[in-house]
Amino acid sequence: MISVNDFKTGLTIEVDNGIWKVIEFQHVKPGKGAAFVRSKLRNLRNGAIQEKTFRAGEKVSKAQIDNRKMQYLYADGNDHVFMDNSSFEQIIIPADNLQDELKYLLANMEVSIQMYEGETIGVELPKTVTLKVTETEPGIKGDTASGATKTATVETGVDLQVPLFVNQGDKLVINTEDGSYVSRA
Repeated sequence: MISVNDFKTGLTIEVDNGIWKVIEFQHVKPGKGAAFVRSKLRNLRNGAIQEKTFRAGEKVSKAQIDNRKMQYLYADGNDHVFMDNSSFEQIIIPADNLQDELKYLLANMEVSIQMYEGETIGVELPKTVTLKVTETEPGIKGDTASGATKTATVETGVDLQVPLFVNQGDKLVINTEDGSYVSRA
């Protein structure tokens, strides 16, 4: 059991028969009444986000999540196959459980599979990935207004905003949390 006063971003807890990850939290001490903790939680099974308020000092169960390093192998129809690097065991995860992750997932990429009591509940990507630009308008010489961007499509099919100097064929470092351009590789 863990007190809600000890919440940290990224902490996994069991509440209302679900496994939740703390996205945001705020300790509130009103002038009148008891203190409480306002939190935003993501359900690790279905991705739903819920705001929940706890009384200060309330106890919740901490969920023990195991992270296993695995390699993404390939897509087989609507399923995606991952392999454990140490035991060579393969697991299959349906595409429905990988909605956001598929935007940045490439064959042979190393990821962290989140397991809870033998159940696969999620895939954690690296903070950044390097992807090749497959389509974008050519950069125009002298067109360097500060902060100007254009749309580029990368090899996984994701469109993102990039600076004007990025050309087709360039490799870009992309932040997987918000899908933003970081730099050229």
